[in-house]
Amino acid sequence: MTNIVPGRFDGRIALLTGASSGIGRATALQLAAEGAQVFALDVNGDGLDSLAEEVRSAGGTIVTRTGSIAERDECFAAVGQCVAELGGLDVLGNIAGISKANLFTDVTAEEYRAMFSVNVDGPFFLCQAALPTLIERRGNIVNIASNAGLMGTAYTVAYSMTKGAVVQLTRSLAMELQKTRVRVNAIAPGGVQTGLTDSFHIPEGVDMDLIAPYMGFRRMAKPEDIAGLFAFVASDDGRNMHGSILSSDTGLTCG
Repeated sequence: MTNIVPGRFDGRIALLTGASSGIGRATALQLAAEGAQVFALDVNGDGLDSLAEEVRSAGGTIVTRTGSIAERDECFAAVGQCVAELGGLDVLGNIAGISKANLFTDVTAEEYRAMFSVNVDGPFFLCQAALPTLIERRGNIVNIASNAGLMGTAYTVAYSMTKGAVVQLTRSLAMELQKTRVRVNAIAPGGVQTGLTDSFHIPEGVDMDLIAPYMGFRRMAKPEDIAGLFAFVASDDGRNMHGSILSSDTGLTCG
C-alpha cells in the first residue's frame, strides 16, 4: 500500500468490484486501512476469502459477495446487501474488467458480449442501483476506465470500445448529477501489473509497429499506484473533482 492516510475514510462504506485481485484488491486494502468498511464483490470466491482474511487481520471491516456484475440482477442485489449489512454506501468503485486482444475480424460474438457485459453493463447497472443511496449520503463514484478508452488501440477494438463507454458514462452521469452532491470521476490507467496484463496474449499475425505506440517507454504501474489515486479521488481530498478522467498511464496519451 502507498501513502496510507489513517482515518481518511472513517465512517465511510465502499463497494468495490473486482476486489479479489489487481487494482480492486489493492484499493480494498487501502480503503480498509484508511478506515472504510468495505463491501467486496468478485467472481473469484477464493480470492475474496484471502482478501477478507488480510483485511480482518489488520483490524478492518469487510463483507464479501461472490457474483458476476455481468448480470443486472446481481448488481442490484449486491448494492442491496451492502446497504442492508453495512448500513449505507458512500463510495462505489467500478473496478472489475476483462480484456482480450484479437484481430478485429476474429473477435467472436461471445467475446464481444462478454466484454461489454462486464466492462459496460456492470458499471451502468451498479451506478443505477447505488444512486439513491449515494444521493442521500452525498457519496461518489469512481470508475476504472483505461488509456484504451482515450486513444486508438490496434487489436483491442472491442475492449477500447468498452472503456470509451466508461469514459462517457462518467462524463454524462456527472452532467446529469450536477445539481446533486454526488461526484462521478474515472481513472484511466495505462499498463498495470495485474493478472489481466500477465495473461494478455498477443495474437499471431499482428503488426508490432501498430502495437508499439501504446506499449510505453516507462515502467508499468503497480496496482497500489492506482489504488492510491483512487483513495484521493474518492475521499474529501478530491471534493472539487466531478466529471474528471484522470490519466495514470506514464504518458501514453500525452501526444
